[in-house]
Amino acid sequence: MICVIAASMPEKDLYIPSGSYRIAADKGVLQMRAHGVEPDLVVGDFDSLGYVPQARELVRHPVEKDDTDMMLAVREGLRRGFREFILYGGMGGRLDHTLANVQTLGFLSEHGARGLLFGEGTAVTLLENGSVRFPAPAQGTVSVFCFGDSAAGVTETGLYYPLEDAALTNTFPLGVSNAFCGRESEVSVQNGKLLLLWQSTAKAACEVLFPTN
Repeated sequence: MICVIAASMPEKDLYIPSGSYRIAADKGVLQMRAHGVEPDLVVGDFDSLGYVPQARELVRHPVEKDDTDMMLAVREGLRRGFREFILYGGMGGRLDHTLANVQTLGFLSEHGARGLLFGEGTAVTLLENGSVRFPAPAQGTVSVFCFGDSAAGVTETGLYYPLEDAALTNTFPLGVSNAFCGRESEVSVQNGKLLLLWQSTAKAACEVLFPTN
């Protein structure tokens, strides 16, 4: 089962797979309800919302805390046993919050989970010692960035610019702005972590990362 988390930034393309567990992070409760979805759990300090909402289940935290509201929601999802996450409302606003949510993908990876951060037509995930395959109909750009000091054995097949057994570092953006070109493609890394970004709909991105759901 997938855990879907919605935070405060509005997102028009809010795809929620059937049977998902739904967590609203603070003001994300308004976003879910605007899409006709009632969250199973609402988490946060509710400073951005301005009041404590009525909810099926609610966990309130103090305003002065170390975790972002998104991180609080992720912790609750992990605590409940989920290992597949879709994070909405975490990009396109303040850059510091966007970067915090990108780092949250790293937190999920360290806890044996996989996260998809989605917003404004862009999907983001963290790939560690593995691969991601894309179907032939995929369109737009795809970029990879080293998430750590270095990443070895980076290979991109089926894309406009092929790459084979390359080494990437976090100081040179070699993997930026590749493109899908109408055939099945794959991005892989043998040793290290890659931040993988591609243009997509939320549903198509979910099918790429979580094909059995």
